[in-house]
Amino acid sequence: MDKQVNVYEAKTQLSKLLEQVEAGDEIVIARNGRPVARLVPVQRTKPNRVPGGWEGRVWMAPAFDEPDPELEKLFYHGPIASNEAE
Repeated sequence: MDKQVNVYEAKTQLSKLLEQVEAGDEIVIARNGRPVARLVPVQRTKPNRVPGGWEGRVWMAPAFDEPDPELEKLFYHGPIASNEAE
C-alpha cells in the first residue's frame, strides 16, 4: 500500500517510515502535494555461490591436519609469559 507524506513529515518521522518500508510498504514523499520521491525497500539478492570456486587456486599440504611436534612442545612445555622466555 502506498502512503503519501510531505517532506516535513518525512524528515521528522524517518525512522518510523523506514520501519514501514522494511515491512514491505512503499512511501511517496511529496512537496506541496506533488509526489517527488518514492521510499521503497532495497531488493537484496544473494550472490550465486558456486561450489569449488577456489579449486586450483589453493594448495594444502598432505599433512595439513597432522600434529606439529614443535608446536605441541611449545604449547605444553613452553614459557607461559613472554618475560619467562628471556
